[in-house]
Amino acid sequence: MAKKSKRPSTYLYPAPVILVTCGIEKPNIITLAWVGTVSSDPPTVGVGVRPERYSHSLMQETGEFVINIPGENLLEATDQCGQVSGRDVDKFAAFGLTAEPASVLKTPLIAECHVSMECKVVDTIPLGAHDLFLGEVVAVHVDEAVLEESGRRIDYGKAKPFVLTFGEYRSLGEAIGTYGFSVKK
Repeated sequence: MAKKSKRPSTYLYPAPVILVTCGIEKPNIITLAWVGTVSSDPPTVGVGVRPERYSHSLMQETGEFVINIPGENLLEATDQCGQVSGRDVDKFAAFGLTAEPASVLKTPLIAECHVSMECKVVDTIPLGAHDLFLGEVVAVHVDEAVLEESGRRIDYGKAKPFVLTFGEYRSLGEAIGTYGFSVKK
């Protein structure tokens, strides 16, 4: 297989698209695709945010944020939240989203998102263009409509999250295997 050399860049696409809520007095929403799981015990996620973003200062000041996973039905609102600053626009009101009280934190969830994870900032690592906020997941909220029949796991086929790949939003395809399938033969 022939490979072409490219300049160093972040080619870890596709990346999940999330809506992060932050702030307490004047809650904001930021659209991000720089997110990932960094530990399972304790459950910890990382989100990359540019220091000049309004949400960055809110996350620093409050020490908390909520990851909300939008479904395809929220594609337009998700994109809109990434096009304007919360310094100037109340994104909840402008894009028809509902702030819902969290169970542990003071930062609200987005009611229209099927999955929300309340995160307490445990560290912030400056990395250049972005700072990495590490958040311990302290509560998870899942819409019952997107749970599998057993009620134990999220059926992402029902939740319909989407990804970003080089400037394009893409839906997720069908499941093509299960974890460990290659050794369970």
